[in-house]
Amino acid sequence: MTEQQLREQEVRIARYRLLEREVTDPLAACLLHGIVEELEADLRRNRAADRDWCEMV
Repeated sequence: MTEQQLREQEVRIARYRLLEREVTDPLAACLLHGIVEELEADLRRNRAADRDWCEMV
């Protein structure tokens, strides 16, 4: 991923975190929490892949 894409992913995560805090429905909060966890895991994987690629070059 490019730096721009990584930043966009971070912004997306921040938006979902905000929604998670603001929502009053427990089911919605749980679903949003799961979305945030998946997005964060994807971001970590992408950053690790970028670091591995940079070390190979």
